[in-house]
Amino acid sequence: MAQQTSHAQPIPAQMLYDAVLAAGVTDVVAVPDTHVRSLIALMRSRDDMRFIQTATEDEAITLAAGLIVGGRTPLIQIQHAGLYACINHLRGVAIDGEFPMLFMIGLLNRDPSKAPRDHLDSMVRYTEPLLDVFDVPYYLLDGPEDVGQIEVAMRQAQERRGPVAVLIGEQTA
Repeated sequence: MAQQTSHAQPIPAQMLYDAVLAAGVTDVVAVPDTHVRSLIALMRSRDDMRFIQTATEDEAITLAAGLIVGGRTPLIQIQHAGLYACINHLRGVAIDGEFPMLFMIGLLNRDPSKAPRDHLDSMVRYTEPLLDVFDVPYYLLDGPEDVGQIEVAMRQAQERRGPVAVLIGEQTA
């Protein structure tokens, strides 16, 4: 079990935005969550990445697959509850279809002093184990020093031709 030695820190929205752009993302397909609301507001206000809001996580995955077929590089932005909601599409489209999808998953209501696996809330606690079950690599972004993992995760998704996730540990600033 991972042990966290320090508190998760908010990551400035601009820093995340710049990292997503540097990773080559052309489109953000999202079921917005309040955990990254400052990032979403920034994405909506800019025009160097297309922001597409969807009604469900399943819709986000299938739309992202279509974007990939069309030569685009999407990021799927959802909340941890949405991961549970879309697990069949994650498996059937992203994994079995071998689509290089980068997921940004907000860990809403996480206690920043605890590692996700040590959290009392089962939605937070089971996020990493669920990704493990489906062999989806993930990176926990617990502060500004972790933002470089976004580019690493995108490269890994493309190399493995499958999904990779970045988990946003604390609300964005």
